[in-house]
Amino acid sequence: MAQQITYDKAYDTIMPEDFPAMLEVARYGRRSDAFDSIISATHDHFWDPLDKNYIDFDQPFDMAAMSVVPFDMIVELRSAVADRLDEGQKIQLANDVMHWSISNLLHGEQGALSLSASLCHILLDPGAQEYAANQAREEARHVAGFTRYIAKRWGQPLPVGKTIATVLADLVSTPEVYKKIVGMQMLIEGLAMGSFATLNARTNDPVLRRLVQLVMSDEAFHHRFGRIWASKTIRHLNEEEHRKVEDWAAQIFQTLLFNLINAEQKQVIYAKYGLDWQWVRDAVKESFSDDDRRNSLKESTNMFRVLIKTLLHAGIITSRTAPLYAVWVDMKELEAEGDGIPGDVVAEEMLGVLREINAKRRRISSKDVAAAAS
Repeated sequence: MAQQITYDKAYDTIMPEDFPAMLEVARYGRRSDAFDSIISATHDHFWDPLDKNYIDFDQPFDMAAMSVVPFDMIVELRSAVADRLDEGQKIQLANDVMHWSISNLLHGEQGALSLSASLCHILLDPGAQEYAANQAREEARHVAGFTRYIAKRWGQPLPVGKTIATVLADLVSTPEVYKKIVGMQMLIEGLAMGSFATLNARTNDPVLRRLVQLVMSDEAFHHRFGRIWASKTIRHLNEEEHRKVEDWAAQIFQTLLFNLINAEQKQVIYAKYGLDWQWVRDAVKESFSDDDRRNSLKESTNMFRVLIKTLLHAGIITSRTAPLYAVWVDMKELEAEGDGIPGDVVAEEMLGVLREINAKRRRISSKDVAAAAS
């Protein structure tokens, strides 16, 4: 039996196999209004990856002449690896690394889809369940969107990295709702928002920029679901419960920080250039020190900075584990910044764009219906 940590009835759960509990008459009338605003906004940020009014995946991009992101975003090209490659190979390697990275973003979206669906099986509150169902639909279009983008640029995705595969499998399969919400809605979504914000600011590919902007318009709401849980739960935890959540979050953070992107997982790429992955690993270590990592975490869009900020403002990090994070970021500075994250601004701007597109679609649809009726 899972030991659930929840203090608000909106997050009450059952075991996945206890479907009869979903059919109890009294349950239908106990709907929380905590998620109504997020659910209602679903129509505002609707988009369709198959409709060119939202995104045109057929826009050309010369992969042989230009890298999807600047070279300075590719850690391998900031090391001795670059000395072994000509200019064309550098572009190719940069795009191969992005092929791996975006493939893992796709796998992450699939994990979010499966996790959202799993929440539908255990959340007892009809409002929370409806929110989870909406998120599953939105994650499904992210999977479709990244699949189409990868198909246009590379053909098919690369296999999932071992680290993200392990973390996602644990989050999807765990019966403990706090791990699903903290793990996916706060940690993984926080990482994603940071990553998408960086790609939005720096990619050379307008199709990728448009895709991450669309995805961020959804993810901002998913992130909010986790923050609602934190606001209704964290302050009520006893010392043992808070320690459990805090330690688990710190463990996941460390796992992701040091293992999310490493040379061993990308060795299939290096073999194309006659590079031994262990040599690449050592070359990167020489050029990318802990000081370099700390400097990278000063960037507001750095995905690990966004992750720490999310945990801090949710009240999950206390003075007991703060030193672990303070090795990498200035915690007082993060606290003073407030709880907004970089992707929120982009998401809000895209909401305006989507409202215009969707309003136009509705007008056209209404005219079609009227014409058919006449």
